[in-house]
Amino acid sequence: MARLAGKVALITGSGTGIGRATAKKMAAEGARVVVAELNTAAGEQTAQIIAQAGGDAIFIRTDVTEPDSIQATIAKCVQHYGALHVLHNNAGGSTNIDNTVVDAPLEEFWRVIKLDLFGTFLGCRFGIPAIIASGGGSVINMSSNVALMGIPGRDCYTAAKGGVASMTRSMAVEFAPQKVRVNAIAPSATMTDRVRALVAGNTALDKLAQSHLVGLIEPEDIANMAVFLASDESRVVTGHVYPVDSGVTIS
Repeated sequence: MARLAGKVALITGSGTGIGRATAKKMAAEGARVVVAELNTAAGEQTAQIIAQAGGDAIFIRTDVTEPDSIQATIAKCVQHYGALHVLHNNAGGSTNIDNTVVDAPLEEFWRVIKLDLFGTFLGCRFGIPAIIASGGGSVINMSSNVALMGIPGRDCYTAAKGGVASMTRSMAVEFAPQKVRVNAIAPSATMTDRVRALVAGNTALDKLAQSHLVGLIEPEDIANMAVFLASDESRVVTGHVYPVDSGVTIS
């Protein structure tokens, strides 16, 4: 039997990169997938790719930084599929203007806090009640290896992803009695198109990419961990932040 048979999964930021890879893999494992994405063309394409492969997916345009938008998306998900079992708060990302706490533009700090941290907060705020109403399930947040180790020149992103890691642990304790598991994935530089461009223009990130112990990380590697955390194979796993980083955090 497929590992996610019978489950409904909502994945934010699933128009490209890690989100698209995860949506495709969850659908291949039997989940009915909601592609929650701000970019309409990219989101529709992900849903079409899944449908062409024999999967079941719908696209809902979603801005995770706007409470009304993410709340409406979750309501539409439940209305269409009748439940929500897996919430993957994947939307987010850094830019090449991030810098030290002294030099980073203030607008970059608030941008990444709003998208990565507040967006995750909102997803959980509206998604967890739907998961509880569906009998329980799994929340998968996206932290980063920058939340687990010192990386120079990334202080805005570090603040946001460190907040995600802390929030993950507190929510795991809070919602365990309602059968909601909450975990996070902490990738190192993952070779999406966006990250390839960032690495090419940033000495610190280029050095980080070269320090991977067992090869560069592809979006599918993160998707594999997300499927595990979504599945019943991880039924007693909660409150953890899992590095998927080719050994960068320990090297």
